[in-house]
Parts: sequence; structure tokens; C-alpha cells
Amino acid sequence: MNSGIATAEDLFAAMKEMPPTERVRFFTLLGETAFEKDNFSHGEVFGDVLSAEFTVEEAAEYLEVSVSTFRRYVQGKKIFPAHVVGRNQFFLAADLKSFKKSLRAVKRH
Repeated sequence: MNSGIATAEDLFAAMKEMPPTERVRFFTLLGETAFEKDNFSHGEVFGDVLSAEFTVEEAAEYLEVSVSTFRRYVQGKKIFPAHVVGRNQFFLAADLKSFKKSLRAVKRH
């Protein structure tokens, strides 16, 4: 343990040493206290997701298109990378969500 603070690995190792009944008690306690608040807002659950960045492959999967179709969207300036590192492009989840809505709107008409 580091400075009295347990790491995830320390906790996992200790959990493996516990008798099964103690593990059940631990997870019951965790479930009862960690999720006491059952009325989470959308922001509390998904707030950090909108700032997440997706690779080209992840973005294509999210939009439910092939990687080559996604690359055509980028080349056609229909969607823009948030930043580029070398040859790797990264796209904001919020931008992808907005673009996906626009794709759905086009399909409806």
C-alpha cells in the first residue's frame, strides 16, 4: 500500500482473500451506499461523455457507418476533428451527437 492509501490492485488482492460471505456483504454494502441517490440527472450520468474524444474508428461505429464513409464526411467538411495528433484525428462526442441527429433528419425527408 502507498502512504496508507489502497490502490485498486491492493483492494482486489484483499478481496480475493476474503471469505465468500464477506465479499457478498462488501458488495451489498457498496451497492446500498454507493447508489443511495436514485434520481440522477442526465448531466450527472453522462456529463463527462460529451467531452470525450473518439478516434476515427470509434466515431464511425458511433455513427453506424463504415470508416471509409466517415472519412468521406471529414473530407467533405461535414464534420471536423477536434484535434489532430500526427495522422490521428479525434472527434468530440458532442459534435458526433449533433452530426448523427442531422443524418437522421436527412433520412426522414
